[in-house]
Amino acid sequence: MAGYVVGRVGEIPPGSRKIVDVAGRSVGVFNVGGTFYALRNACPHQGGPLCLGRIRGTTLPSAPGEYVYGREGEIIRCPWHGWEFDVTTGRTLVDPARVRVRRYEVTVEPPPAETYPVTVEDGLVVVHVERVSA
Repeated sequence: MAGYVVGRVGEIPPGSRKIVDVAGRSVGVFNVGGTFYALRNACPHQGGPLCLGRIRGTTLPSAPGEYVYGREGEIIRCPWHGWEFDVTTGRTLVDPARVRVRRYEVTVEPPPAETYPVTVEDGLVVVHVERVSA
């Protein structure tokens, strides 16, 4: 599987997302509490732009008559018909065993060292650097 650089860590702060093109696919990259996840930007229901939906939490299992809210920032709701998916697994909240959105592995790697073109001219090694305007 090939890796694609989609940005710097600081471009996607916790609680946010960035929608990018990866090998011709629209993919949403999410930062959930400092961990990155990526989902295909297509709801399996009718192909809506899933990653443009609201990111929120959900109610958790609790006692009868009690409503406990949690998992803030881990659930995305499709903007077309309201289907909800777990950003961390790609599975729907309604039927997680059967319905899910395509997930992709995300890694955070150190940026590459900045490089410059080098030529040899008349026995001299020349490093080419763009001029910085003052």
